[in-house]
Amino acid sequence: MTDARPGGAPLRTIAANLRRERDRTGLTLTELAKRAGIAKSTLSQLESASGNPSVETLWALGVALGVPFSRLVEPPVAQVRVIRAGEGPGVTSEQAAFVGTLLSACPPGARRDIYVITMEPGQARLADPHIPGSIEHAVVSSGRLRCGPAESSVELEVGDYAAFPGDAPHVYEALAAGTSFVLVMEHV
Repeated sequence: MTDARPGGAPLRTIAANLRRERDRTGLTLTELAKRAGIAKSTLSQLESASGNPSVETLWALGVALGVPFSRLVEPPVAQVRVIRAGEGPGVTSEQAAFVGTLLSACPPGARRDIYVITMEPGQARLADPHIPGSIEHAVVSSGRLRCGPAESSVELEVGDYAAFPGDAPHVYEALAAGTSFVLVMEHV
């Protein structure tokens, strides 16, 4: 994963969170890697903060651990938190010009995460199903976006909103330069 923005992926946070969640579940490196469909060496590198995770790898690990993506990338939260535009912890996709920036993870007892996503036209991002019961909510803030279930995606313009199951294969595709949208992941 390459991230030209300052900070890049929060590698130390991801490493600590992966170790914490793997310990919580009692899974070995081998078992977690097998469940996530990734190489054991990749997981070992991620846990030592020397890996280079993609969105796809982190989603697969979240599903295998039964936790939202945010639990793997969220740093410890201060009482008051401000994330300036372009400064949050961005994680890129291997498939498309897609950068996901977590704005807020669900606190204990709550079941939602909020992201701002930036995309450029070109390759679409095909997302595998997330944990069962996930629902995605998207609001376009600039550009044009095609999103939703892989077989029945919809086109959205600035200000448009769509909600769709996140626990089935789905797609995101920028249809105009400078496309950005707010994504709320609801975990029921």
